[in-house]
Amino acid sequence: MNCIKAIDKKIFFIIRFYVNKMNKKSYVVGGYVRDFLIGKNVCKKVYIVTVGDCIKLAKKVCEKLDHKHKINIFKYFGTAIIKYNNLNIEFFSERCSLKEFKKKIDFTINTLAISLNNLNYGKLIDPFGGLFDIMKNKIKSDSYDSLRMIRAIRFYNEFNFQIDNLSIQIMKILSIERILYEFNKILLSNKPSTGIFYFYKIGLLSIILPELINLKGIENKKKFKHKDNFLHTLEVVDNISIYTNNIWLIWAALLHDIGKSITKKYIPNFGWTFHSHELIGSKMITSIFERLKLPKKKYIKYVKKIIKYSSRPITLISYTATDSSIRRLLFYIGYDIEDLILMCKSDITTKNYIKKIQYKKNFDLLKLKLKKVEEKDKKKKYPISISGYHIMNIFGINPCKEIGIIKNLLKYAIMNGIIPNNFEKANLFILEIGKKILYFKV
Repeated sequence: MNCIKAIDKKIFFIIRFYVNKMNKKSYVVGGYVRDFLIGKNVCKKVYIVTVGDCIKLAKKVCEKLDHKHKINIFKYFGTAIIKYNNLNIEFFSERCSLKEFKKKIDFTINTLAISLNNLNYGKLIDPFGGLFDIMKNKIKSDSYDSLRMIRAIRFYNEFNFQIDNLSIQIMKILSIERILYEFNKILLSNKPSTGIFYFYKIGLLSIILPELINLKGIENKKKFKHKDNFLHTLEVVDNISIYTNNIWLIWAALLHDIGKSITKKYIPNFGWTFHSHELIGSKMITSIFERLKLPKKKYIKYVKKIIKYSSRPITLISYTATDSSIRRLLFYIGYDIEDLILMCKSDITTKNYIKKIQYKKNFDLLKLKLKKVEEKDKKKKYPISISGYHIMNIFGINPCKEIGIIKNLLKYAIMNGIIPNNFEKANLFILEIGKKILYFKV
């Protein structure tokens, strides 16, 4: 089988020239070849396997390219990387033949190679039956180490390939860190729901996120029923992944409804309610982050905030929403307001097309309202003489986070007309509110 189309680029012609000039057997191997054969978007990583000194070959290739293309050499590993346009060309050495490289490759579908040698340039080399596995939509490996097995789910997610039962059993004894490494990659894929549902199907999701499993199912009582919040969550994650690659916003979308399993309540003649599920869900995030060993310092606050206020914008889309209520939302959310609105728009999963369009228009209207309120507020002046140093002098304290809290509360009070915009009233407000906040510091 000839695959010249896959290597019909200037970089491959240059590599071919030096491969044959230096009399070294070389091949394009891995995901680049696999994706070409499957017909998907071609992988951006290109592995060049050379029998002999690959660093010498990489240097020669780089010299022939424009000066803007630079080479990174890793002598310890005996490899080199050239960034060429949107491709990462990685050079590897093998002592004997292409078969030796198989030990470093995870699945047979990634062992396929294309020859760069004059004798059979462009020919597909398939020493381990990778093409057969592609045709059968099968993920197969001779080595069942843990990382390879969890990566198999990502291939299932991307290509809808089947995974053998032995691999599934091995996945269940993996460490949380290894599972999450690949799970995050699934969340950043084009359609995360496929991989997440497979995690559920083989029992891995119940190990890492039982809170999501608790959302599964529909309960029907006296003609009142609620939607399957697990499937709804998967749809929300798919929606938001189209517009962002912010992994923590996607995590917020994944966990935004976990409080519903706790707050679910049936009210006769009314139906099902999930009151305060956002607040309860945000309080559950700390234990989830601790259990999964996710970074807590910065991102946990962001995720909790998005979940806690995930329903707040819905209450502000009416024409009667006041500037004061909009300011409160801006006060609590700050610079993450765009992310929150994107989260809310992604949460629209109704199958009624007209309603869906109307809901999205309402959120666009809210964005205009937010912009108008911000423009109004910029025109207002604040008592600029009241600084953090002034507050420290009043209470005789050192710099601390409470000073920022007092300043924000002062700004909020002036913006909403709670106190007039003058130094004397602002000073009295600081004294009153500061005594409560700094009770243990004063």
